[in-house]
Amino acid sequence: MSLVPYALTRPFLFGLDAEQAHDLTLASIATWQNTPAQCLWQQRRVADPVEVAGLRFPNRLGLAAGLDKNGRCIDGFGAMGFGFIEVGTVTPRAQPGNPKPRIFRLPEADALINRLGFNNGGLDAFVANVRKARSFRAAGGIVGLNIGKNADTPIDRATDDYLLGLAGVYPHADYVTVNISSPNTKNLRQLQTDDALEGLLGTLQARRGELAAQHRREVPLFLKIAPDLDEAQVGAIAQALVRHGVAGVIATNTTLDRKAVQGRPHAEEAGGLSGRPVFEASNRVIRQLRAALPAGFPIIGVGGVLSGADAQAKRAAGADLVQIYTGLIYRGPVLVSEAARALKRAA
Repeated sequence: MSLVPYALTRPFLFGLDAEQAHDLTLASIATWQNTPAQCLWQQRRVADPVEVAGLRFPNRLGLAAGLDKNGRCIDGFGAMGFGFIEVGTVTPRAQPGNPKPRIFRLPEADALINRLGFNNGGLDAFVANVRKARSFRAAGGIVGLNIGKNADTPIDRATDDYLLGLAGVYPHADYVTVNISSPNTKNLRQLQTDDALEGLLGTLQARRGELAAQHRREVPLFLKIAPDLDEAQVGAIAQALVRHGVAGVIATNTTLDRKAVQGRPHAEEAGGLSGRPVFEASNRVIRQLRAALPAGFPIIGVGGVLSGADAQAKRAAGADLVQIYTGLIYRGPVLVSEAARALKRAA
């Protein structure tokens, strides 16, 4: 149990601008991780080991990419009891992202809208941060590194950026996630269409094979997809994943659909909607993937998990592992233990 209940700190954080609160939290974790002050949020990890994609995860609950874009806080977040941490999205070159304001809370809906736009310090700084992480990995934690393309790279040259990202993070990753589903980089979701996806996956898997030989280690490749796909599109993606030997899939990213928050303050802000409103859409895509993929094909479920029961629902839909992001902002570290225990009971 962490020393400071999140219920005491949340009112202060929610009194700040959403991005200011985000930056303050990350700066604090980055400064205090691996120090005695880490006891303020540290929790015992729930032991629930499982093998997925050839990796041994200490438990089934992970942190989704997007919260720690620069990989500064791996050990700090790991101290909350996660079995795995995914950081990024990183792009080859540093970029500021979209203009502010670009994060909006919808507390009545347990939701966020963000249009950050892959703001990050670039590949070199990202790798340097990842290499500094020590305690989480020493305790068996799994680290996923999430790669994307720069905003000013034309969509027809996107593969070049993903190749740079893959080569840069490969030696330092337990698994690599290819993010083609953020709604905040123009035209990025076009890469989910048949021809574009075929070309991207074929090229990346060929390069992954070269990197595996070079570094003498196999690093699984995952693909992260959107919730705003119909069943035919999900089926086509599933076929492409199998055809190209991709290790697994992450379902899902944020949604553009606003029906669940219609009429609420900030509901019409541009960007991706996360939290409770994406829960059912994410579960639908997970169920469709599980039906379309071979038995045992790894699925990581993410989207709208705010309780242990929500985490169990992701498992029931077909996910092997579960990630959280927005739920952590609304519930705090207690959600990590609650969800991990629920997943252990459901195993």
